[in-house]
Amino acid sequence: MSMRQEPSVTDASTDSPDPTGWFEAARFGLFVHFGLYSLAARHEWVRSRESMSQQAYDRYLHRFDPDLFDAPQLARTARESGMRYAVLTAKHHDGFCLFDSALSDYTSVRATGRDLVREFVDAMRAEGLRVGLYYSLLDWHHPDFTVDEHHPLRGTAAEQEPRDMARYRAYMEGQIRELLTAYGPIDLLFFDFTYPEKGPQEWGAGQLRSLVKELQPGILVNDRLGIPGDYVTPEQYQPDRPLERGGERVMWEACHTLNGSWGYDRDNHDYKDPALLVRMLVQSVACGGNLILNVGPTGRGALDPRARATLGAIGEWTRLHARSVQGAGPSAFEAPANALYTQAGRRLYLHLLAWPLRHLHLPGLAGRVRYAQLLHDGSEIRFQEMDGTRHEHNNLAPPNQPAGTLTLTLPIARPDVLLPVIELELDGQE
Repeated sequence: MSMRQEPSVTDASTDSPDPTGWFEAARFGLFVHFGLYSLAARHEWVRSRESMSQQAYDRYLHRFDPDLFDAPQLARTARESGMRYAVLTAKHHDGFCLFDSALSDYTSVRATGRDLVREFVDAMRAEGLRVGLYYSLLDWHHPDFTVDEHHPLRGTAAEQEPRDMARYRAYMEGQIRELLTAYGPIDLLFFDFTYPEKGPQEWGAGQLRSLVKELQPGILVNDRLGIPGDYVTPEQYQPDRPLERGGERVMWEACHTLNGSWGYDRDNHDYKDPALLVRMLVQSVACGGNLILNVGPTGRGALDPRARATLGAIGEWTRLHARSVQGAGPSAFEAPANALYTQAGRRLYLHLLAWPLRHLHLPGLAGRVRYAQLLHDGSEIRFQEMDGTRHEHNNLAPPNQPAGTLTLTLPIARPDVLLPVIELELDGQE
């Protein structure tokens, strides 16, 4: 099997034949949900969940002061965690914009004098990370966004007010134009989201996507306009196989939170273990996808201690094992039980979800491996090839394995890393 050479993750040029190849090389990204809902600290859907009026919600607007929002530190944290791109909520469902917009006063610039999108974009670029922006198709603040099942004013007299989605579409297109002309190259645009009451027609999806591609031809656009996108975005579940559309494999990105909430949720302590998150990252890559992991900064804009600790633990793993995911992808070889393969060229990476006792049998790899080592410390792993000769086992020797099997001899003690990885250097053409 031959695998193409991936472009550099940090090569931001859009003049290459494949300006979007960075996405599959990067494999790991940071999502940042931050806005007025962060002050409520009760989930990013707090206004809808509690059927909150605009006046009630504006108590957060009047107190919005992200004095601890430190975009350079956030960018460093992302890079040190092994992430190679990052996405910020430029506008969430509440309609509050973290950027300077000539079309709305409902912005961080008007509230605090700070353009947080500008700070974010500049900081991520300074750390060599690709830049993405999130833009919600919903807008509970705009007077022409019709009241529906998700709107905070459902069941009130507002349902009878005259509203014009055509005017809202023009507003939305205007803001997309602002985002894609005022901040330099944007690598990824994450729209959110289509649902039964509102779909591609309400968004003017085809026209909106055409506008995006006209303004920035090299940009990636996700699949949540209700029409096919450049990549698909499974959310809060983990695919266990490559994803396809019409029989053809598609790029995809699993979207996950640390604790089930995208925005800061002070009392939600259902955090995923760092080891689980690393396994999810590896499983994504093994199935041809990416993982984007979300943080929800506090109302003052800082990462909470649990988020910092989790990203730090993941970063320690990626510091030693990054090449098993970045620039890697699925392998045609069949992994043994309780293990996952990723592959980059002639390097095959065996991720051990469970640590076996002494021996690990790898079918189909006899005569294919030149060298084996534990990736975290570069220590050699010895191996032998099985010829399929049948013989009875005794109390000191295991039975032979089928022909073509490569048997690794492992140390008894499991390495003290979140997920042990063995790097296999393949001999000849894959």
